[in-house]
Amino acid sequence: MKYPVIKGTSYTLIQTPGLLLQQATLKGSQLSHSIKDQLRSFDSVVRYPPNQAFIGNLLPEDLLNIPRPWYNNALSEGKRQGKLGEIFPEDEFLGVLNAVDVYGLVCLEAGFKQSILQKLRYHPALCMLKGIKTAQNDSFSNEEVHKMIETREALPLIFGGQIIGCVRKATVSDSTLTASRVLENLTAKASAVAALQLLLSKTGLKPQDVDYIIEASEEACGDNRQKGGGSFAKSIAEACSCSNASGADTRAFCAAPVHALMQAAALVQSGIFTNVIVVAGGCSAKLGLNAEIHLEHNMPVLEDILGAFAFHISKDDGINPIIRTDLIGRMNVGCGDSPQQVYHSLIAEPLTKGGYRIVDMDRYAAELVNPEIIEPTGCGDIAKRNYSMIASLGILRGEIDRSEIEEQIHRFGVPGFAPNQGHIPSGVPYIGLARDLILGNKVNQVMIIGKGSLFLGKLTRLYDALSLIIQRNPK
Repeated sequence: MKYPVIKGTSYTLIQTPGLLLQQATLKGSQLSHSIKDQLRSFDSVVRYPPNQAFIGNLLPEDLLNIPRPWYNNALSEGKRQGKLGEIFPEDEFLGVLNAVDVYGLVCLEAGFKQSILQKLRYHPALCMLKGIKTAQNDSFSNEEVHKMIETREALPLIFGGQIIGCVRKATVSDSTLTASRVLENLTAKASAVAALQLLLSKTGLKPQDVDYIIEASEEACGDNRQKGGGSFAKSIAEACSCSNASGADTRAFCAAPVHALMQAAALVQSGIFTNVIVVAGGCSAKLGLNAEIHLEHNMPVLEDILGAFAFHISKDDGINPIIRTDLIGRMNVGCGDSPQQVYHSLIAEPLTKGGYRIVDMDRYAAELVNPEIIEPTGCGDIAKRNYSMIASLGILRGEIDRSEIEEQIHRFGVPGFAPNQGHIPSGVPYIGLARDLILGNKVNQVMIIGKGSLFLGKLTRLYDALSLIIQRNPK
C-alpha cells in the first residue's frame, strides 16, 4: 500500500511581550507592573534551551543534560534561525500582522510601519508575502493612533514600551468583532502565515502547487450569528499566494492538529489532492496564562511566546517518512475516561493491529508542554505522566518488566519542550525532529499523540485523543 508522506515541516516562535501585557490588562490582572519587571529580553528567549529544541537546533532529549531551571542555564549561544524554523521578535510580527490584515483594522504609526516593512523586505521568506512586497497605502500619525485608543475604538499595539499602533474593532454592534477579538483572530492568522511562508521557503514548494490547507488552531473566527464559521485556512492561503488552494478549519481543542494530519493524509492517499498543508497559528489568550504563579515562584514570565507550525503532506515519493493511515489510534465516545481503557484504545489497539509491541516504537510524543512552565501550577510533568501510563500498559501486556519501567520511559518518551499554547504542544512539535531522525536512519517509527479537553466548551464531559504512527519509508 502506498501511504502519504511528510514532505516538509516548519516551526515558528514569536516573542510578544506587548501582547502579553495587553492580555494581562484585558483580564483585569493587578500584576501588570510586576509582569513588566519579569519580562525576558529577545536574546534570553533565543538562548532558552527548549526554544532551541522547538526550532530544531537541539533534540528534546538534549535538554535532559542541561541543568534546570533552564531559564537560569541559557545556552552560551543561541540562534534565531533553526533547521526547522525561526524565532521572531515582536516588531517583525507586528509588521506581519499589518501585512495580513485586508480590512484596514491594524493601524501602524507611519514611522514604525515604514521601518518595519523595510526590515521585513530583507527576510528571505517573509519578503515574499504580498502584504510585504506591496504594502497597503495606509499609515497613521501618532495623534491619530492615540485618538482611536482614547475613544475606545481600538486597542493599543505596544513595542519597546511605546504605542506604535492599534487594532480597531470591526463593527460597532457585533460583540464577536470587538478590537480584542479582531486582534486574537489576526494574531492566529499572522503567526500561521509566518509558519507557512517559512515552510514554502525551506522546502521549495511553490505556492501555486498547494491544493488544500487545513488550519488546526483553537480560535473561532466568525461573527455574531456564526461564531466559529471560519475560515482561517483560506485566509492564510490567500496571504501566502496559494492561489490554487482551497481549505477549511478543523477544531478539536488541543487534539485538532493530529485530527488535521489524519485528514490531510486521507485526502492525499485517496487521490483527492496531491499537496495538503496542515497549519496552525498561536493563541494570544494563552499568553501569560500562569504568569501570577510564575511570579510567585520568582520566575521570569515564560508564557511570552506564540507558537505556530506548518506541515506538508504529499503522495509517496519513496524517500520521506510515511503516515500509517491504517493504524490510527482513537478514543471513541464509548471509551469512557478510565486511563487504562483510554491508553488501550489509543496505543495498544493500533499497535496490535500492526503487529507491534509497546517497546517497538522508538519514540512516543504526547502533550509536549515544557515542564518548567507547567510544574509550578501543580500539574507536574504532563509529558512524562503520559509515558508512565504507556509503560504501565506495557507491563499489563507482559511486554515490559516492572524493573525496566524508568529505563523504558527514558528510552521512548520525548521530554516536553513546547510553549504552553494548548494545541501547539499536542505531540506535533516532534514531527519535524522525527522526520529528520528517520531520514538519518536513527529511528524507525514514532507515535504522535494528540489529546484535547472537549469539556471546556460545556457541551460534553468527554475529552478526546488521537494517535498516528510515522515510519521509515519502505521504498
